[in-house]
Amino acid sequence: MALTAKSSRSGRRTKTVRLLLTCVGRRVELVRAFRRAAEKLRIELEIHGADSSCLSPAIHLVDRAYVVPPIASGKYIDALAEIVRRKRIDLLIPLIDSELPTIAGARDLFADLGCIALISSPGVIQICRDKLATFDALRQAAIDTPDTWSWEDALRRRRHRFPYYLKPRAGSAAIGNYVVRNVDQLRVFGSVVKEPIVQEFVEGSEYTLDVYTGLDGRPRCVVPRKRLEVRTGEVSKALIVKDRAIMTVGRRVAETLGECRGVVTVQCIVTSDRRIRVIEINPRFGGGAPLSIHAGADFPKWVLQELLGRRLRINPTGFRDDVAMLRYDESVFLPGASKELQITNDQLQNRLGKRNSKKVCK
Repeated sequence: MALTAKSSRSGRRTKTVRLLLTCVGRRVELVRAFRRAAEKLRIELEIHGADSSCLSPAIHLVDRAYVVPPIASGKYIDALAEIVRRKRIDLLIPLIDSELPTIAGARDLFADLGCIALISSPGVIQICRDKLATFDALRQAAIDTPDTWSWEDALRRRRHRFPYYLKPRAGSAAIGNYVVRNVDQLRVFGSVVKEPIVQEFVEGSEYTLDVYTGLDGRPRCVVPRKRLEVRTGEVSKALIVKDRAIMTVGRRVAETLGECRGVVTVQCIVTSDRRIRVIEINPRFGGGAPLSIHAGADFPKWVLQELLGRRLRINPTGFRDDVAMLRYDESVFLPGASKELQITNDQLQNRLGKRNSKKVCK
């Protein structure tokens, strides 16, 4: 670890933790949650944020900001490794699906640099990214999940039970998802979606479960969030429902995968006859995680405690029930915005330094 000691005003020695959030994008609430956690723990926290664009709102609210190459450029990991090395980053947390395989494959590289990448194993990432593999893993573990086929296999079925749900095999954020009501739609939608898969359509209430597995992979807390409204693939309104049966399913999913780290989000649908059917797994902080954190499942605090080697006491049912999240838009204002698309890290340092009186690294 690269943790360093620093004197506080009271004379006590505190730890400076350097956290790097990658693809930080719109995760303003998560940045703030980590700041609150550090205050509770009375530690110095330096938050670094990386993204491919300076137009990401959260990148303007961290202590150090970096514009890095796109994930698919072949230079993404090198850029992150350079930040980790130069700034002695202790903890790296990836935040979007498309970067997970790349970062999972570089865990040892970051470890050699003294940084923990809070990410599940490459095998777990592969299972979760591949929805056919997810189906196979859940079925083998006797966890209820909708029937799932490749698009080609679905087309070959002699008898259909419409509607189906069609989506990309490795998709996210509900992009390319369609309800299919007949064979013609099955052909058309499948022809425009990259590597489509087809699922049995399930009616019921949709839940996202935040499963905390920390640094050691043990599922210690499962928080069910009932999705009340979704906008552009991310929850905008949700409700905490402390349902023990749903929580048990979330724990079983994490135990089945076996090598999870950090927070894993499990999506399921609860039918009218109380079947709990798992439809997707995303091994990262979900967009709605701030609701679980507000309800008392303080994931940022727990992660920082584990990182510092402090004893962790987690009551698996200690979060508050019946708490709702009603999201709204909030703006980050940037002067000289016409130049932001072409901005460099040097310009970002000067711009943010003048506005926030904080140093932002090149």
